[in-house]
Amino acid sequence: MNYNAEMPIYLQVIHDLKKKMIQGKILPGEKLPSNRELAVLYKINQNTAARIYREMETHGYCYTKRGIGTFVMEEETMFETIKKEMAEELLSSFIHEMQDLGFEKDDIISKIADYKEERR
Repeated sequence: MNYNAEMPIYLQVIHDLKKKMIQGKILPGEKLPSNRELAVLYKINQNTAARIYREMETHGYCYTKRGIGTFVMEEETMFETIKKEMAEELLSSFIHEMQDLGFEKDDIISKIADYKEERR
C-alpha cells in the first residue's frame, strides 16, 4: 500500500480495511489478522496496528475476544452504513474540490454527465 503523507497511516489502513469489508473481501464475523500479522501485511509498526483495531472497535466495526483475536462485527447493516459513510466522504471531497476550481452546482452535474457519456 502506498501511503499519503498528508493523512495518518492508521486512518489510511482503517479506510482500506473498511473498503475490503464493503467489497466482500472481509466478511461479517471473520477473524482479522493479529496485530503482528496486520503490521507485516501493511508494513507498519505493531503499535500502529493495535491503534487501528482500537479505533475500529470504538466505531463498532470489530470486537476483540481476549486470547482469541479480533473479529468483524456480524451485523450486515453495518456494511451498508460504512458504504454510505465512505460515499458521502468521497462526494463531499469531490464537490469541495470542484467548487475550489470555480465550478457551480450545475457545472459539476454537467461534468459528471459528460464523463459518464464519454465512458459509454
